[in-house]
Amino acid sequence: MNILITGGAGFIGSHTADALIARGHRVRLLDNLQPTVHPKGRPDYLHPEAEFIRGDVRDADTFRRALDQVEAVYHLAAYQDYLPDFSTFFSVNAVSTALLYEILAAEPRRFKVGKVIVAASQAVMGEGRYRCDACARSRMAFTYPDIRLESQLARGQWDHTCPTCGQALQWQPSDESVVHPCNQYALSKHSQEQIAIQLGRRYDIPSTVMRYSIVQGPRQSFYNAYSGAMRIFALSLLFDRAPTIYEDGRQVRDFVNIQDVVAANLLVLESAAADYRVFNVGGGTAWTIMDFYAHMQQTVGKQLPPKLEGLYRYGDTRHIFSDTGRLQALGWRPKHSVTNSIRDYWRYLTTHPEQQDILAYAEQQMRRLNVVRKSGTVS
Repeated sequence: MNILITGGAGFIGSHTADALIARGHRVRLLDNLQPTVHPKGRPDYLHPEAEFIRGDVRDADTFRRALDQVEAVYHLAAYQDYLPDFSTFFSVNAVSTALLYEILAAEPRRFKVGKVIVAASQAVMGEGRYRCDACARSRMAFTYPDIRLESQLARGQWDHTCPTCGQALQWQPSDESVVHPCNQYALSKHSQEQIAIQLGRRYDIPSTVMRYSIVQGPRQSFYNAYSGAMRIFALSLLFDRAPTIYEDGRQVRDFVNIQDVVAANLLVLESAAADYRVFNVGGGTAWTIMDFYAHMQQTVGKQLPPKLEGLYRYGDTRHIFSDTGRLQALGWRPKHSVTNSIRDYWRYLTTHPEQQDILAYAEQQMRRLNVVRKSGTVS
């Protein structure tokens, strides 16, 4: 099969390309090599058998050229960051997805694509599903809180509280029915979901949406501030710099190994049961940030106490954990542990040494943009 991967030079795209080529597929990669992700240009890990086109997914002529003779598309190209340039999120994420379906719907005789797989994000679920144990018997079992505002975070009040009794809400696994996007990235990703499912169904283009949790493993960009705990903690330990842990470190996250994501991507390509559906892709184990850092220290054999200074990133969720039952019903299971992810990333990092100013640059950028802020009370 001839397969196009947009964002193909990236973390998920390149790994998916490797697996597809290993199965005998012919793969074409389309990527604009965004400097914040690929400051050194085309990465050397791209498979030599993959055709590469450098271009922007918002350019119709480039997209048409990339789609020539293609039978399936993984649309993974995305813009993600903490930057407040809201329009860019929708321009890159939503508009490019609309353009893809526009081309396929307008020229069905020229472009005979039998499957489109669109990358969404766990962020679409926003703060996710919660429950108040004290009030659950007397009212609706679940609640879906809005994003935490500055007035709350500035006081160091990290948890969502029950509007009835004031107790801290307890997080619950969130399935695909949970849709509550609360920031520009999440809103643009939800737009992609709707475009793929609704236009795909209307124009008979079998489409599947993948809501990835926090994907981990080698080839994650060292430079993208958005890429999270794995990058921050690994670079900190490598350069013997105590990492900053935001809030109180008790926020819950869902980490999934890149190989499990690739397995999910390949499964839905071949499964008609996945058509016109959205799937969570998560790791199956809830981790607090503090526990994750402790496990990373143990795994790589370095100890360095973190800094807890009451800092927070405005826009972060408190807790989020994906229910992957729908994807598991198709036969998928996460098989790689967080330990595997840490070991693989650490090996990749130590064989690709970078300059120590990467961490400082990312921190300065987030402070300059007023993303990282300090509460009045250190927890």
